[in-house]
Amino acid sequence: MVRNSPFAPWLVVGAVSVGAFMGQLDASIVTLAFPTLRQAFHASLGSVQWVAQAYLLVLVGTLAAVGRFADMAGRKLLYIYGFVVFVAGSALCGAAPNLQLLIVFRVIQGFGAAMLQANSVAIIASATPKHQLGRALGVQGAAQALGLALGPAIGGLLIALAGWRLVFLVNVPVGLAATLLAWLFVPRSRDLASRARFDWVGLGLFVPGICALLLSISFGDRYGWSSGIIVSGFLAAMVLLAGFGARERHTQSPMLDLSLLRKPAFGAGIASGLLSYLVLFGTLTVAPFLLEVGHRQTTGHAGIELFLLPLGVGVAAPLAGRLSDEVGARPLTVAGMLVASAALAGTALSYGSLALMLPLFAIAGLGIGSFTPPNNAAIMGAVPKDQRGVASGVLNMTRGLGTSLGLALASLAYTAGAGSGAASEAAARDGYRNAAWLLAGAALLAAMIAAVRKRPRVELSG
Repeated sequence: MVRNSPFAPWLVVGAVSVGAFMGQLDASIVTLAFPTLRQAFHASLGSVQWVAQAYLLVLVGTLAAVGRFADMAGRKLLYIYGFVVFVAGSALCGAAPNLQLLIVFRVIQGFGAAMLQANSVAIIASATPKHQLGRALGVQGAAQALGLALGPAIGGLLIALAGWRLVFLVNVPVGLAATLLAWLFVPRSRDLASRARFDWVGLGLFVPGICALLLSISFGDRYGWSSGIIVSGFLAAMVLLAGFGARERHTQSPMLDLSLLRKPAFGAGIASGLLSYLVLFGTLTVAPFLLEVGHRQTTGHAGIELFLLPLGVGVAAPLAGRLSDEVGARPLTVAGMLVASAALAGTALSYGSLALMLPLFAIAGLGIGSFTPPNNAAIMGAVPKDQRGVASGVLNMTRGLGTSLGLALASLAYTAGAGSGAASEAAARDGYRNAAWLLAGAALLAAMIAAVRKRPRVELSG
């Protein structure tokens, strides 16, 4: 039987990595399609951005809840249903007759993606022996980096071939193949949590709280950080999330067991992981302005040059995962973010020279890639087996939060540095330098948080 083969865990890792690749590819492709969508629907950029924003809100808002439900109902079940929902949402997006329905269908697609991502790391942790977990998560990390790196190139090719609809329709055959792989190779869940009443009140507080936070972060630069709507959004998020925290501490069956955050390996891993995604996506946000405006590169050339960053992540991730099985998480996570911090500080000093700056992007990617798989392995090693789904959901939720924070904070720092003459080469370089120092500081902070981590004692092999 394949299930009893020594290759069985790697078949599971391969099946889950396909989903990880698709998720990152979809995120980066859709952003590239914004100009085409504006023309197709005669819409403003603000309206078109909801194609990405609606997906992100649903994804981040439901990940922890889906993970908790999977811990009780079965992770394989939710994972396969996730592919079905994601494929259906993709097909509907490809057939959408107007922008409003496209946004609605992206909500469906986002919920399917949440069902996939909330279970991905938990499935790998359950199927992989403890001594191979870091290596397995390294493969998944490489797949995510590859999807992120290839998104712009594949998206441009698909749009050139058949327009924006193909960007969504391409998910259908790939998703169906991935569904078959998951059905064949992902094992049934073991070590599930006991069935209990789901915490719908907690969900009702958490989802609008997270949405208010994400929307305030995403639109703060547009409306002004001191504007009434943004301040109200942050206040609403604060009240709702505080209510969620109080609810989770006093209910018998919480959606999210907050005691997990008190475990150093879990709490430090989540906090430093969020910062690592902030650094990665913040750099990907502001570097194109430096390349295209500050150095007068074409969009195509800038995309190729920026490919070095996710390429570095993809190269380092499987190697770091393998090494973490031998030496543990802390040396690699601390060293990885220190390298990323030093490389980004180097780009802030050498922003006028492409010959110096581009290799530093690759080095920053190597640092982030060295951090992610060991960090994920340490997080999953810190939780009981029957809470792996919710831990996986929280872990993946940090990617969405980190993406939004990276976008907002890096853009804010860039705008402050560039000033009123943002279209000039000098202003673009000053803006990037300002943002790069902020991101280097965030990477340094991630390294400091990772340094407090203790080696987890929970046995992972099931």
